[in-house]
Amino acid sequence: MNQSDLVIVGLSGGVDSAVSAWLLREQGYQVEGLFMKNWEDDDTETQCTAEADFADARQVAETLGIPLHRANFAAAYREEVFEHCLGEFRAGRTPNPDILCNQRIKFRAFLDHAKRLGADHVATGHYAGIGEDDNGNKTLLRAADRNKDQTYFLYKLTQQQLAPALFPLAGLSKPEVREIADRVGFGNHDKPDSTGICFIGERDFQAFLKRYIDTTPGEIVSVDGEVLGEHAGLAFHTIGQRRGLNLGGRADRPGLPWYVADKDMAGNRLIVAQGHDHPALMNHGLEAVDWHWIDGAGPRDEIRCTARLRHRHADQPATLTRLADQRWRLLFDAPERAVAPGQSVVVYDGERCLGGGIIERRLPVVEAF
Repeated sequence: MNQSDLVIVGLSGGVDSAVSAWLLREQGYQVEGLFMKNWEDDDTETQCTAEADFADARQVAETLGIPLHRANFAAAYREEVFEHCLGEFRAGRTPNPDILCNQRIKFRAFLDHAKRLGADHVATGHYAGIGEDDNGNKTLLRAADRNKDQTYFLYKLTQQQLAPALFPLAGLSKPEVREIADRVGFGNHDKPDSTGICFIGERDFQAFLKRYIDTTPGEIVSVDGEVLGEHAGLAFHTIGQRRGLNLGGRADRPGLPWYVADKDMAGNRLIVAQGHDHPALMNHGLEAVDWHWIDGAGPRDEIRCTARLRHRHADQPATLTRLADQRWRLLFDAPERAVAPGQSVVVYDGERCLGGGIIERRLPVVEAF
């Protein structure tokens, strides 16, 4: 890399991207910022949040003395991320918009736009690292801050997307990032981390989805077949969910809380089980499709690995085996809770993220062995 190269940093208005820009400038790169607007609707609260974020990004750019570009990728986001996720919700699955957003917006639309502006590299405030294997392929590495590590959200990136990417926060912890931001004079040094759906933000999830998905109420049924209540729509629930069931306080079923164990799509019934570790919530494995491998090829044979089912989920030792039709079977060494179809399973070899796939089917204990 030539440190005189132009790097365009995706400035979101948050502290992570701000410190990323400062670090790159300190390393001698020519740095410019780009603020992405990826969601548009008639929600006044969302619009105000976006403008506040842009004001924060502008303050960062002014403090650093760098140009700040602005681009609108809302059409691409709606078509390539949001509509896909709505289809998954309608089918009863649980998609992850952040993963698609990284693949198709931040490292496609943003990358293409940055190249048109003359960028040699792009950078973001993700907590992850980039390395290189013995064959010269780019590798995706865990961040030093394990609590913030975001490789789970980045597993769909290709060699072409990783080649121009820079992740300056790979070796820093979040407290260190905030300390740098405070010392440099960024007004957003104590700004809370963003939460909720990527670029849409934190909001009443059920009320938001109702604007886009037609749902039909149905029965909430125990794993024993007893009707316990009514759900507002299967799309609003995911495996392992506790909140929103409104089943508390039953005199005939005292004690442990209820959790979503399954969905009967044909019968429009939500199946629930009582107790955090009820057997109906536990699986020894899964089958996943739509696999993406960071190196572009993936393993030829069965491998040992660790796997994550969710961001910040503890790594679970497992064995990964190739099946027919680009399907893979993952068997955990010990039963794993709340495996949700539609979510991503991401696999690792030590510090290196190998890739991942979309969970299609859960494997109960008797089916896995």
